[in-house]
Amino acid sequence: MEESIAILMADLSGYTALTETHGAASAADLIDRYLEIVQVCLVGDSELKERTGDEVMIVSASADFLLSTAFMLMKHTSREDNFLQVHGGLHYGKVLKRNGSYFGSAINLTSRIAAKASPGTFWCSDDFLEAVTDISTFALEPKGKHRFKNMAEEKDIAELVNPKAISFFVDPVCRMLILDKAAAIQHPERPEVFFCSEACLQTFATRPLTDPSVGKLST
Repeated sequence: MEESIAILMADLSGYTALTETHGAASAADLIDRYLEIVQVCLVGDSELKERTGDEVMIVSASADFLLSTAFMLMKHTSREDNFLQVHGGLHYGKVLKRNGSYFGSAINLTSRIAAKASPGTFWCSDDFLEAVTDISTFALEPKGKHRFKNMAEEKDIAELVNPKAISFFVDPVCRMLILDKAAAIQHPERPEVFFCSEACLQTFATRPLTDPSVGKLST
């Protein structure tokens, strides 16, 4: 029998870059820390249902609980130095539960919404927001209508905003957050660019990146 649930999917932006730069052991350590953070952020009956690599799927009978969980994930990961930005999607729909796993188009749509969300953000479908009983305590920015692969109808999307986000820089090589400039490595000629380590600085020096966000102070 199908049931309607709230679904959250999230992963870490830059996980592949971090793994290639710092190796499998560092990536595994970061995932361990990520799962610790996820457990702290679960609100109400929200449950970590699946984890594949750096992607997690969290479910709840309550869209309100899951929205609070998403906000907590944004808050905690954005305050973790030498970590990665989380991004994800939130949707509410019918799923089939079998042998402990969930199936259905709602799962696929949540994954596709998550894939479009920018680093440090969660995108919410209109179905999800309609299932929330009180959104007054959250900041949401309309993102307009979006079309998703294999979905016939466009979806109205809103972005969950963290109004108290801390300013940070992003290491242009491994994509880790730089919160404490005093503990980071500054580029000798580009004072707006910071690195988590000398290794990342040397990598940057040998193959400069053209990412327009390099050196940009984010909030």
